[in-house]
Amino acid sequence: MSGTPVLRPFLRRVRPSRRLAHAVLVAGLAGACSSPTPAPTTFDLSAPAARVRGNTGVQILVVEPAALQVLSNQQIIVKDAYGTISFLGGGQWSDNLPRLVQTRLINTFENSSQIRNVSRPSSGATADAQLISELRSFELASATGEAVVEISAKLVSEPSGRIVNGRIFRARVPAGAAEAGYAARALDEALSIVMIDIVRWVSGTSIPRRDEVSQTTATPPV
Repeated sequence: MSGTPVLRPFLRRVRPSRRLAHAVLVAGLAGACSSPTPAPTTFDLSAPAARVRGNTGVQILVVEPAALQVLSNQQIIVKDAYGTISFLGGGQWSDNLPRLVQTRLINTFENSSQIRNVSRPSSGATADAQLISELRSFELASATGEAVVEISAKLVSEPSGRIVNGRIFRARVPAGAAEAGYAARALDEALSIVMIDIVRWVSGTSIPRRDEVSQTTATPPV
């Protein structure tokens, strides 16, 4: 009993030190287990060029495509046979997808078509028609291993608001593997096919000029 008063202070000093050592050990293990996630690779989309004949002198405004929320981001989408959507890790687009598609579609018109007076609505340019579109599909189909791109497009007369023409464009390209690099390359190729088809379609559509529509509207009936 005479040794008890001497041991108790010693034990009180040791216990906090053991708890501290335990906390440091746990923190060290947690730090060792958590490693920084590598940044995803960023992929761009290209603007193809092709010799396209058709309208000359017509002015077109290319509106940013409408899209569901799942497509309105920078992630690469994978869809299975049941329609379940997931995101492909390791890669992303260089911009919000609808805005990126709008830019590359304008570039494709500039590269390929005789319709060179093409811009976006924010430019403030006066146009004969607007190209309004919806991005319906832009994904890797895991069931078939294909990149799938589908865009619906409408040409709307700028002066009258009348729909001049409308069509749905589709393309499917084998991806090779469910990896970001393969998927991005196949989606880029599929989009290039769709954009060239859109440029050919617009170039082959009879689009009333703004001044012609204005003159017809202003002429009183006889």
